[in-house]
Amino acid sequence: MEIKTKRKLVRLRNSAFRRYIRKHEKHLPVLFFMGGFIFDTMTLGRIDRIYDLSILCLHMIFLTVNIYLLNLADDQKWKNTFIERFEIYLPLAIQFSFGALSSAYVIYFSRSVSLSKTASFFIILVFILFANELLKKRISNKYLQFSVLYFLSFTFFSFIIPVFIRKMNQDIFLISGFTSLAYIFSLLIFIYLVSPSTRKEVHLGKMISMILILYTTLNFFYFFKLIPPVPLALEEGIVAHQVEISNDKYKVIYEADEWYIFWRDHRLEFTHRPNEDVYIFTSIFAPTNLEKAIAHRWKWLNPTTKNWEIVEDIAYEIKGGRTGGYRGYTYKNNVKNGIWKVEVITVDEELVLGVVDFEIVSGSSTKQIDLKERTF
Repeated sequence: MEIKTKRKLVRLRNSAFRRYIRKHEKHLPVLFFMGGFIFDTMTLGRIDRIYDLSILCLHMIFLTVNIYLLNLADDQKWKNTFIERFEIYLPLAIQFSFGALSSAYVIYFSRSVSLSKTASFFIILVFILFANELLKKRISNKYLQFSVLYFLSFTFFSFIIPVFIRKMNQDIFLISGFTSLAYIFSLLIFIYLVSPSTRKEVHLGKMISMILILYTTLNFFYFFKLIPPVPLALEEGIVAHQVEISNDKYKVIYEADEWYIFWRDHRLEFTHRPNEDVYIFTSIFAPTNLEKAIAHRWKWLNPTTKNWEIVEDIAYEIKGGRTGGYRGYTYKNNVKNGIWKVEVITVDEELVLGVVDFEIVSGSSTKQIDLKERTF
């Protein structure tokens, strides 16, 4: 019986699949990273769906377990156990989870129409991808391994905690950050204590310093409004000539841009007729039952001083749960010609969800304007 078992193990170690993995181990981790990225891109949609929450939690559990197994594998901990036959797959499983979690956050961040507010996240994401490819030891490099894990866990808790408690503000964001620190330090110290190879490779003080730098950087991005206040997201932002409500439908009439301007609906030049109102329509995604005060901050660029002047803040309450986002609008009359922007902000913290840019130019009442109508 023992001989048969050993023969099975030998066949498994020499299988065509394992030979293929060994032959292409240089490129497979990146392919698995992209595989996880594509998998979640095709399956996830709303952060407050049970399916999405379950998938994210399973990814984090799966990732945590695999990182623990991989680090102890360096100490021959799993020798002569059933886990030994799967050791070669652990780096690939970790890469898949890295890619899956990264894509999930891209999905939720990219709901916002203001790409400039999510650019910092994409920069970090691209850095993770290239660092993973360029570092000589890749995911076996424990400094990279725990740094990426912390970045993903920070984002995970920043999304999950507000969804579960149905509340979001700066205090909740800080609580999410502290939770991510507790998670990563607990896992890191536990592995450090039970794994001689980790103690040999990793200087604990250096690793903790790297994590704290990441924590500080992400908080800097948040409080200096370089990322949107997750899990809120501005899905639509349009400057319009008219907004009408009928049977719980919002009819928005606006000047359409050229067909090849796919990232924006309205023209940047708003043709303003005498005594006409200027409308800003927005649709804001929020998780189910999450309530928040939102404001449209109207700003005008003073051509003399070259400074933005706050014209007015117009606030209203939103409640999450609608798939297409909570719809609302504000409007102004007696507007000046020139460059305008309307910042969609949270009232309490003044965190920016997105910005609607436009320029008001005078037009006669008889001038023909190419108008488009959309219903939300």
